[in-house]
Amino acid sequence: MLYEDYRKSKKVVTIQYTIKSLLYTALIVVLNFIFFSQEMMRFDLLFGLTNFKFFVSIISGVILVLIGVILRIWATFYFYHEGLKVLSLTPQNKLLTAGPYSFSRNPLILGIVCISFGLSLFIGSISSLFLSTAIFTAWDLWIRKQEEKQLEQKFGENFLKYKFKVPRWLKI
Repeated sequence: MLYEDYRKSKKVVTIQYTIKSLLYTALIVVLNFIFFSQEMMRFDLLFGLTNFKFFVSIISGVILVLIGVILRIWATFYFYHEGLKVLSLTPQNKLLTAGPYSFSRNPLILGIVCISFGLSLFIGSISSLFLSTAIFTAWDLWIRKQEEKQLEQKFGENFLKYKFKVPRWLKI
């Protein structure tokens, strides 16, 4: 009986993590689309920038958004599964090195970057592509200067080994 209760509670927790991961990722996509992509299209119109819409850019955009959504759901789920907060500006008590963190040290941000670039390609906004690039560059600089130093201080040799083994953005 005790084992059965454990299995049921584990299923419930897994369902909760899945729902939280889906909702969190949906919020990111919706906010990105409404406030980022739509405003950038208005910016393009205001400054007379020509939007591009080609079959290849639309399909590439959809694929990038899907990759970003899947990556965000997986990384968010993994965070919750490990008992960590998704939104935290300070290093947490555990260094994640498995799952999506085995090929990228920043899969949550990589997911947002994929979504942003994907939406930019999908809507065909030049200014949106430039803004996505600027945001990605700013994140990269912040992560190098702030987050990685904090993680190195908190986890020491374990983080240095992980940093050497897994790239910041993507392991190909």
